[in-house]
Amino acid sequence: MQPEAILAEPPVLDAAGYQALTGASDAQIADLARFQELLAEWNEVMNLVGPLTIATYWTRHALDSSQLLDLAPPEASTWADLGAGAGLPGVVLAILLKGRAGAKVHLVESMAKRCRFLEVVAKDLDLPVQIHNARAEDLKLKVDIVTARACAPMTKLLGFAEPYLRGGATGLFLKGQDVATELSEAAKAWKFDAQLRPSQSDPRGRIVQVKGLSRVR
Repeated sequence: MQPEAILAEPPVLDAAGYQALTGASDAQIADLARFQELLAEWNEVMNLVGPLTIATYWTRHALDSSQLLDLAPPEASTWADLGAGAGLPGVVLAILLKGRAGAKVHLVESMAKRCRFLEVVAKDLDLPVQIHNARAEDLKLKVDIVTARACAPMTKLLGFAEPYLRGGATGLFLKGQDVATELSEAAKAWKFDAQLRPSQSDPRGRIVQVKGLSRVR
């Protein structure tokens, strides 16, 4: 479980900068921009993301989410986003996967009002998603990748993700600077293989790649 070198400074991107960095198509940029509009609109009446992060959307939300695709195998087409809330990373992933054969992102969210937001976004952007108003650990979805951002500490998050990981999924979890402490705590309750990847969007961030999971006896 060795971390890689981290970025010195996060990029500050607008739509053009994001497109140049990622190679996203014009259609994907248009969808991502529309998602930014919907996120800002709904954020005024619902606590989805920090208000100040709307201004840094292309780095803080779009790039932070889409970087997961670089770590997933090319054949990975089915994803589950646990605690999907604001649609990060799930909606961004669905935008970038739209049109790919067999692509589907399961957005798993226990709060009904946030599911309503996700339904509006999915319909507006015609996304390949399925929204589940349910607790993550109560579902048994067969997916290639399970992911989450700002959902729970690793010990609890692995409990949420257990059905997916036991079903063969790889975990790609967006985490902050305290990830090493979280992993140490999680190791008291769980056995798992984990690798830390640097975040493209925040030098303090890490992506935890998890394979295999069992409970400590």
